[in-house]
Amino acid sequence: MRRLAARGAAGDAGEVAAPATDSTDCAQGRSPRPRRLIDLCAIWDPGAFLPAASWESAPGITRRRLNEAETLSSVREAQLERLEAARPRRPGSRERGPVLRMARQQPPPWVHAAVLLCLLCLSGAIEIPMDPSIQNELSQPPTITKQSVKDHIVDPRDNILIECEAKGNPAPSFHWTRNSRYFNIAKDPRVSMRRRSGTLVIDFRSGGRPEEYEGEYQCFARNKYGTALSNRIRLQVSKSPLWPKENLDPVVVQEGAPLTLQCNPPPGLPSPVIFWMSSSMEPITQDKRVSQGHNGDLYFSNVMLQDMQTDYSCNARFHFTHTIQQKNAFTLKVLTNNPYNDSSLRNHPDMYSARGVAERTPSFMYPQGTASSQMVLRGMDLLLECIASGVPTPDIAWYKKGGDLPSDKAKFENFNKALRITNVSEEDSGEYFCLASNKMGSTRHTISVRVKAAPYWLDEPKNLILAPGEDGRLVCRANGNPKPTVQWMINGEPLQSAPPNPNREVAGDTIIFRDTQISSRAVYQCNTSNEHGYLLANAFVSVLDVPPRMLSPRNQLIRVILYNRTRLDCPFFGSPIPTLRWFKNGQGSNLDGGNYHVYENGSLEIKMIRKEDQGIYTCVATNILGKAENQVRLEVKDPTRIFRMPEDQVAKRGTTVQLECRVKHDPSLKLTVSWLKDDEPLYIGNRMKREDDSLTIFGVAERDQGSYTCVASTELDQDLAKAYLTVLGRPDRPRDLELTDLAERSVRLTWIPGDDNNSPITDYVVQFEEDQFQPGVWHDHSKFPGSVNSAVLQLSPYVNYQFRVIAINEVGSSHPSLPSERYRTSGAPPESNPADVKGEGTRKNNMEITWTPMNATSAFGPNLRYIVKWRRRETRESWNNVTVWGSRYVVGQTPVYVPYEIRVQAENDFGKGPEPDTVIGYSGEDYPRAAPTDVKIRVLNSTAISLQWNRVYPDTVQGQLREYRAYYWRESSLLKNLWVSQKRQQASFPGDRPRGVVSRLFPYSNYKLEMVVVNGRGDGPRSETKEFTTPEGVPSAPRRFRVRQPNLETINLEWDHPEHPNGILIGYTLKYLAFNGTKLGKQIVENFSPNQTKFTMQRADPVSRYRFTLSARTQVGSGEAVTEESPAPPNEATPTAAPPTWPPTTVGATGAVSSTDATAPAATTEATTVPTIPSVAPTTVATTTAATTTTTAATTAERPPTTASGTKMPESAPDRQSIWNVTVLPNSKWANITWKHNFGPGTDFVVEYIDSNHTKKTVPVKAQAQPIQLTDLYPGMTYTLRVYSRDNEGISSTIITFMTSTAYTNNQADIATQGWFIGLMCAIALLVLILLIVCFIKRSRGGKYPVREKKDVPLGPEDPKEEDGSFDYSDEDNKPLQGSQTSLDGTIKQQESDDSLVDYGEGGEGQFNEDGSFIGQYTVKKDKEETEGNESSEATSPVNAIYSLA
Repeated sequence: MRRLAARGAAGDAGEVAAPATDSTDCAQGRSPRPRRLIDLCAIWDPGAFLPAASWESAPGITRRRLNEAETLSSVREAQLERLEAARPRRPGSRERGPVLRMARQQPPPWVHAAVLLCLLCLSGAIEIPMDPSIQNELSQPPTITKQSVKDHIVDPRDNILIECEAKGNPAPSFHWTRNSRYFNIAKDPRVSMRRRSGTLVIDFRSGGRPEEYEGEYQCFARNKYGTALSNRIRLQVSKSPLWPKENLDPVVVQEGAPLTLQCNPPPGLPSPVIFWMSSSMEPITQDKRVSQGHNGDLYFSNVMLQDMQTDYSCNARFHFTHTIQQKNAFTLKVLTNNPYNDSSLRNHPDMYSARGVAERTPSFMYPQGTASSQMVLRGMDLLLECIASGVPTPDIAWYKKGGDLPSDKAKFENFNKALRITNVSEEDSGEYFCLASNKMGSTRHTISVRVKAAPYWLDEPKNLILAPGEDGRLVCRANGNPKPTVQWMINGEPLQSAPPNPNREVAGDTIIFRDTQISSRAVYQCNTSNEHGYLLANAFVSVLDVPPRMLSPRNQLIRVILYNRTRLDCPFFGSPIPTLRWFKNGQGSNLDGGNYHVYENGSLEIKMIRKEDQGIYTCVATNILGKAENQVRLEVKDPTRIFRMPEDQVAKRGTTVQLECRVKHDPSLKLTVSWLKDDEPLYIGNRMKREDDSLTIFGVAERDQGSYTCVASTELDQDLAKAYLTVLGRPDRPRDLELTDLAERSVRLTWIPGDDNNSPITDYVVQFEEDQFQPGVWHDHSKFPGSVNSAVLQLSPYVNYQFRVIAINEVGSSHPSLPSERYRTSGAPPESNPADVKGEGTRKNNMEITWTPMNATSAFGPNLRYIVKWRRRETRESWNNVTVWGSRYVVGQTPVYVPYEIRVQAENDFGKGPEPDTVIGYSGEDYPRAAPTDVKIRVLNSTAISLQWNRVYPDTVQGQLREYRAYYWRESSLLKNLWVSQKRQQASFPGDRPRGVVSRLFPYSNYKLEMVVVNGRGDGPRSETKEFTTPEGVPSAPRRFRVRQPNLETINLEWDHPEHPNGILIGYTLKYLAFNGTKLGKQIVENFSPNQTKFTMQRADPVSRYRFTLSARTQVGSGEAVTEESPAPPNEATPTAAPPTWPPTTVGATGAVSSTDATAPAATTEATTVPTIPSVAPTTVATTTAATTTTTAATTAERPPTTASGTKMPESAPDRQSIWNVTVLPNSKWANITWKHNFGPGTDFVVEYIDSNHTKKTVPVKAQAQPIQLTDLYPGMTYTLRVYSRDNEGISSTIITFMTSTAYTNNQADIATQGWFIGLMCAIALLVLILLIVCFIKRSRGGKYPVREKKDVPLGPEDPKEEDGSFDYSDEDNKPLQGSQTSLDGTIKQQESDDSLVDYGEGGEGQFNEDGSFIGQYTVKKDKEETEGNESSEATSPVNAIYSLA
């Protein structure tokens, strides 16, 4: 009685357990443990059986596998039935279930199926890890890793290389066969094999013919465990044979007939690429009439006369040799009924009839006949071709009988004459037909396509690695058409000739291995082939016996996120396959089930991580040879979550957008917040600012639109939140303009709107351009609502119109659309006359008649011209007329300023325009003949006078009276020894008036004044000169008021005289009081003499601070005051209370800062308001030459800072992007500007400034270009200035107000009476005398000294050095005196000295400059326009001084 070993579910004798679990493992393709597989799939006696319940309960996949098994061949069934029912077991093996003994009987058919199922499950194999240490330790049969292609074509000019590489342990050795015979490499000196490789190298450097080595090669890789084979590699040498020589006669063909020019290239290896060119190497133009076929021939569907214009040469390009061979050219001779080759007939709609060519129905040139067949291999490209002749040239269409063409694989080539189907499969077989048709008829050709197949794999054999005693199988399944045959080999030899192996069974395309042992190792080859090709595969069988090993690092730390699913990997290796178990925190129970799941590869999955899952996990791998273990420490972390997500926003271009992203995360993990735009990393430019919880975009542009994703990530997890930013941008341009409804005076224009970019289109502007008067210039035609895309346009006669459309929305206008086609209207006489007709004299004896020329839309016809008529008004004389083509005409010999009647009429070739209107013009003006008389002057105040005069008679004006004009100049100052500028100034009084007021005069000065009459020609004669004197005025504020505290007992005050005394100073008034916080002391008043500029005060209270107010006095009264405070003690704390709101601060004409509170004097009329900035910082006030810091205190709290001329505003740097600390250092005509900002590098700024006349100017500035200089300023002008970002005008600095200095400096005292000045002048005179003596001595001795030819030639600063070494002393003219100071702009600045010359003048427009060089200023008195800070005096050296005195 034979036995069947099975696993019992209950273990009771007499019960048979259904092997459901193990059968399921087999059915699902898993690899059960070896012992289980052997017990389950044991072979039994035909009398044994399985219960029917097991079959009924088998899963669906098992039933399918059984059904497949039942279809096996009868040969396999006969082999299986002869197997032994029970095999002897290895020593030490145990039966795992009860034994069921039954009577011998014939088994039912399902028993055979169950046996086959077990055999199909014998694929359980061991996978070798990629760990190099294991790979190097384990023995392995050879495996081919690289080999040449089966059809190996080589270049005869190169060495031959046949690749064959393999791996194995030990490393394999190699040998080759050629044409199925052993190839002895050692006998051929040209052949060598690469080291550690089987690659053959055949070297022809020493001679030899590559053709001698053609043949079929096969590589063998062998070690002690087996032999692997390469494919059979057919070696062929590339060939490029020459074209046979032939003489080609001209091809004579009738026009309209078909023609085939045959190429017949020489057979090459591989086949050459064919193309047609002329003998002059010009490519042949191909189209649906003339084209090249797949065989290389050139087909003419019908020959035309122009085909004779070139010859035709077939060219073959060979791939390996990179050569092109050219066949002798064909020459065509076309016989025609119309010998004239009129090129205009080529585009004729009926070209053939126009040339007298008879039309005919299509017929096929290739393939010929009505049907053909074609065979193609599976996986290749199918190319079907139909070329037809006919007049006119026929069109080709393709169809498949009984179905559609495969759209995903089919494409048309060669002007639809070829159909290519890529990657052909069996479904592509069938009948295809091509249909050729023209207007004369159609014909078709049917092509029967058969698809064959070279062998292709269904189940390629894989390497099999087993443990001793395990079972397995190799499967080699392939398909093809016809059906391929399968041949098995072992180590390169036929399996039939190998020694018998009781553990191996061959069943068709499957080899079954049972109870494998170490001796079973070998390499098996499966060769499957049919008439179209073959496939060769190597698969080795290796038997390993290895104890368990852990492959991962020991004691790993795994950190996971709470509530996530995680997997703990424990890679291991062993043979037989070890059993793996998991334990937690050293506990004895195996982890499997519930929240845990163990995979067959040993990984432990925890379905949902909880806090209590934290701990140490141990995995233990065990097989019969031993065990191994590893530990993993698991830490549980809190998840990362975005609790305030960014929201979708809609923003206009140029605004600021902020996207929030606030995150909560595990504190032990490092958080990184990044941003994506449209799922790509966001580049943070200078317009963006990224913070921990937000992203701010300044100056939003169209390119900023898109989705923004906040990515909050740690090392373990991340959270995403997305928002979409919609930017309202300008619309896209309209497109596809079309003109319809063409009429004589109108046309309909239709367009397709572009994208509105999220802002609805409100209007469309239609523009036109004409090519006669102003080609290339576009004009607005009309405007339409944004809801329309079609409009009727009213047109003018005789205009060649071209239109374009511009779309407009709230953000802006689009780019113009592409122009439409042109449309010309017919002509007509003009319907209007030119506008703006004027008659004005350019000279006293002429009159120029001008008008605005008519544009293209009003010309209405060609040759537009103008009929000009004129006559004197109210004389009733006849009209003078002339025809003019331009826009002006000059009438000569006219009386002075008489009226004329003028008419200008338009005319073109179609006729004249309407009668024109009459316009009154005047002839030319002459200078006035009379001057105003009885000019009377009345002094209003120290800076203004009132004028009154008698008007002139109208006939003396000799033109149109424009204005009365007063010329006045400052003759002198009433202050002694003060030089003033006598530059003439003017005041205009438009119209015919008898009185006016002149203002902005200098007080305490002598003036002269003259009056004239002004017409269009110019000034008349001057009136008699009048003199007047301005009275004294109040002085300006004292300059450079300084408060110093050398100790706690005294306070020293110093100041300079006022810049503008405006009279004789009679003294100074000082008011001061003590204050301590909000407490104020009693005010004390001190009066000083005009020469006193210092004062020392004894402190009565060492704790309090003092506030000083100083002003100068004349007989008129006190002038503007300046306020300073004593320095704060070092330990005094800064007030923390918020500063109160202060009244606006004003900047006077001198640039000093004054307050408008009740205690301050009233500001002058020229003062302007400066906005204040609320921050606690001292106010810095600068004059035109230097900056000084003062602290101004208020009565209740710290004074907020203000800006003034030359003022630097200290402000704290803000958090967001902004501009602050704008500093202005002005002079008379320029100002240096600097500022601070927190923008990124490369940011552009704009400096905007506005003068007193409200003229605004802007200067673009790069960020790194500071300081910048404004160079077009006017002296004494008040300006307001701000700096803003060029990308976002909303980001701006505060507004700064400053005033440029007047174009003179003052000198109040008479320096000529100063002793130091007299001594200095004497020293200079002595130095000059010594120089003259030296020069005279050198001249008398014959030395060279440059002598000027003319006395009036000035001594130039650039006189060259003489050749003999003598030189001209004038090279020192433009050098400053020693000790002078250079300013920022390169000018010479004066030193801040108490006795500087510039401190004592009134400030007239004199020669004293800011460079400190005073000699020339005293010796040279020229009537200069202005003396600016960046100019130097002409005489700044002793030599110049002497020349000036001379």
